[in-house]
Amino acid sequence: MPADPAARRDTGPDRQGDDGDTADRADRAERAGGAHDAGPGSAPVTVQATVSSAEQMRELGRRMAGLLRAGDLVLLTGQLGAGKTTLTRGLGAGLGVRGAVTSPTFVIARVHPSLGDGPPLVHVDAYRLGGGLDEMEDLDLDVSLPDSVIVVEWGEGKVEELSDERLHVVIARSTGDAADEADETREVTLVGVGERWRDVPLQELLHG
Repeated sequence: MPADPAARRDTGPDRQGDDGDTADRADRAERAGGAHDAGPGSAPVTVQATVSSAEQMRELGRRMAGLLRAGDLVLLTGQLGAGKTTLTRGLGAGLGVRGAVTSPTFVIARVHPSLGDGPPLVHVDAYRLGGGLDEMEDLDLDVSLPDSVIVVEWGEGKVEELSDERLHVVIARSTGDAADEADETREVTLVGVGERWRDVPLQELLHG
């Protein structure tokens, strides 16, 4: 995919406690899959991609949208500025939903209805929420999930109980030059957890 210079950072205020540094990306991907055990043949499906610009991140989101359907839960893990919201913008474009996709930091969750006959996109920012579903009951995500695609930023360790089948996306800055803040290269790991993702061609996302 050709490089295309664009904005780097997620929309929203500065945050402390970045959770997606490159050093533990592989560990996070392993834990994303290891959290699910549905018996024989249920090993997580994992693919990795290198993304060189914000436009490429949006394009990855657009291609991912073609594999999603109502009832899918997508968790996004990555430090501030990794590209979580940028990826979600691509998902929204690919799903054909209404409204600009921005970080829902202060409203926690934002619903984007479909402009066609597809599922709505529920975009959640769980950064300010504590662990576990108890603090998320007011969002009614369990009610929305069957008919929607739910994307949760900062959702690791908070919303996995919503579904045994989910797509976990871990985004990390490139290890090439950690001091180069202008470098937009990201390493993206997709972990498909559960039977839903066993036959989904995630590998095709790498050849757009």
